[in-house]
Amino acid sequence: MDQDVALGVAFAVTQADLGLLREDLRLGAYPVVYRVHRMQQGGGYGDQERHPFAWGVLVYVEGQLARINSARGAGREWNDLDRVERWLRVQGFSYWWTRNDLEEVGLGAASGDETSDRAAPPEAVELPVQPAFAPGKFSLK
Repeated sequence: MDQDVALGVAFAVTQADLGLLREDLRLGAYPVVYRVHRMQQGGGYGDQERHPFAWGVLVYVEGQLARINSARGAGREWNDLDRVERWLRVQGFSYWWTRNDLEEVGLGAASGDETSDRAAPPEAVELPVQPAFAPGKFSLK
């Protein structure tokens, strides 16, 4: 996936790996919820022309980015942020970053002008810096 390469995703982990990574103090405190091109069909959104995007989750493992994959090896996808939030809380995360590099911003012009200038996408794709990895630094509840 080109987007994962651009973001610097080093590898993938599954939901089942998260508990062990947290227990071993290898899991960062702030996952990243990000917009992805939808690969899975389902959830009532089978028309990929009308619904081309989904949400994916990246976690930091020892300071490197890892994508959350399903047990079958495909990237986990959610169709709405409310479901991602519930999933993250169940997994023990209280904080996360959200980014959307795939959809245009500024579509609702205050003046009603349909041709208003839209923000140009950033040239370089950078994620927020994860706090430095240090075993025992994060408090686990």
